[in-house]
Amino acid sequence: MTVVKSPLSEQDLKIVGDALQGGLVDLVDLSLVAKQVHWNVVGPRFRSVHLQLDEVVATARQHADTVAERAAALGVSPDGRSDTVAKSSGISTIADGWIKDVEAVRTLVAALGAVITRMRERVESTEKPDPVSQDIFIGLTADLEKHYWMFQAENA
Repeated sequence: MTVVKSPLSEQDLKIVGDALQGGLVDLVDLSLVAKQVHWNVVGPRFRSVHLQLDEVVATARQHADTVAERAAALGVSPDGRSDTVAKSSGISTIADGWIKDVEAVRTLVAALGAVITRMRERVESTEKPDPVSQDIFIGLTADLEKHYWMFQAENA
């Protein structure tokens, strides 16, 4: 069922829709991973890492909503269901239990790096078919790269 008519051609919509769906999945998973680490981080830098993780969660959730709404505006039904996220995310699974602050930082560096790599691919793939979606990917990638820098600096 198509409720919203896209201004994009069918071919362009496929490219952009796939990019938006992939971005949504990665952002939802990033928010979940960061929150899981947030709840379980321990160590001398607990407070600073704990608070920094909440900033990542807020960024990921804000951008996930923007990406999902862009997909909907183009007539693509966004899918953020847990089984879809689990099957499609580019983020590696993290261990359960308590996580030392140094390892928490490493975990976020790896997760952010994986998501940023995939977002940069989406920036490239949406350039011609939909510069509006590309602009969304550019802005959110810049925000993620700022978090990436800050977490890398934590363990320098």
